[in-house]
Order: sequence, then C-alpha cells, then structure tokens
Amino acid sequence: MNNPRIPAVPKYLGHEEHYDAPLARKYPLQLLTAHSKIRTHSTLERVPWLQDLETQGAWIHPADADPRNIDDGDLIDIFNHRGRIRITAKVTERIMPGVVNVCQGAWYTPDADGVDLGGCANTLTNDHPSPGGAFPMNSALVQVERAPQRPEEKKA
Repeated sequence: MNNPRIPAVPKYLGHEEHYDAPLARKYPLQLLTAHSKIRTHSTLERVPWLQDLETQGAWIHPADADPRNIDDGDLIDIFNHRGRIRITAKVTERIMPGVVNVCQGAWYTPDADGVDLGGCANTLTNDHPSPGGAFPMNSALVQVERAPQRPEEKKA
C-alpha cells in the first residue's frame, strides 16, 4: 500500500477519536462494540428465546459507574455528537476503566426524541474509514450518564 498517511515502520497513529484527542474532554470513554454470543451481526436479534438468554446491555467499570451514580441494572444513556442510546448498565470489573462495551448487532429502535432504545452501537460509531481503509468501529468516544429510570425500577 502506498499511502503517505501510513508510515513504512508500524507505529501508533492517533486519530480524531483516540483516547488523548481534544474530543475526549467532552466524551472521555472509549466505546467497544464486541460481538454478541447470541447474534451473528444483526441476525437472530429478534428471536425471543435468545433475547431471554441475554439482554442487550453496556459493560461499564465501577470506577466509571460510581462517579456517575450508576448501579448495575440502571438505565443509562451513552451518547456523543452522533447520537444517543438508552441501555441497561452492567457494572463489572471485567472491563477496564475508561471503556464501555455495547455488543454490536442490535437493531436501531428510536423513540420520538431520536434516542435509540434498542442498544444499536452503530448510532454512536464513526462511518469514516481509517487511513488503512478499515472501519474503526472500536474508535468512538462517548459519555455515559444515568438515564431516567422506569417507574417500577426507581430506587428508594
């Protein structure tokens, strides 16, 4: 490949949404979009018994959840300049601080305000290819906040 933006000797190339980019001051968390165990991309998304096995949720580390007053099972909004999704928090130490994971493949289900209630990670991802021609689905900066809770789930 003859691309002046890609050095001959491999090295890290920062981009507009890397962890140290100016945009990270507004959106400090890195979004990962891992593959789900119950879907192949978006195939099988609407199979009810598979949905019963695993609900779409966002993994977030306690170090990121605690200052935002987020508990395991709370509804959270994950957002950036491209969109907003509302999803259930899965607070876990199985993900590193500074990172949020939303499994890819969920269907886009917007409410009247345009907030995606289906947990579609593509609502937040970049559609510009990397210098190498790949799509950087794990290179999106986001912010997370506790969302309005469902009435039956409000904490005392």
